[in-house]
Amino acid sequence: MKQDKRKVRKSPSFTLPFILQMALNTALILLAISLCILLGKEVYYFIDLSMHKGIEMDDKILERTLVFFLYFEFLSMIIKYFKEDYHFPLRYFLYIGITAMIRLIIVRHGNPLSTLLYTGAILVLVISYSILNYVARRKAKL
Repeated sequence: MKQDKRKVRKSPSFTLPFILQMALNTALILLAISLCILLGKEVYYFIDLSMHKGIEMDDKILERTLVFFLYFEFLSMIIKYFKEDYHFPLRYFLYIGITAMIRLIIVRHGNPLSTLLYTGAILVLVISYSILNYVARRKAKL
């Protein structure tokens, strides 16, 4: 007799990987809710800050804008995680790293050597992103 080699879908068993995956998904959902709240808080801050004008506010606005984008990028990464079958795309980590380093340069630009090192880190991240895109395009051609 030949055995039927079709895949039989099993009901979810409560194994350690399944439990850890569910814990990770729950934590990411809670993190996404927190990020949405913080994103709303930043929007409120922008509205409140727009009522006060002054030169010293420019640095605060720029810093808070970059924080807003960090929240937004993390939220986008969580959405992609669920859309791409529980996988974090590497490029989102690179986006977040570049944005975080730019924010760091803006906030702490007093020491020239530190600024140079931060700029070098951004260069490494941009080169990594370029290599990642090159490899992806090359795979698509094959």
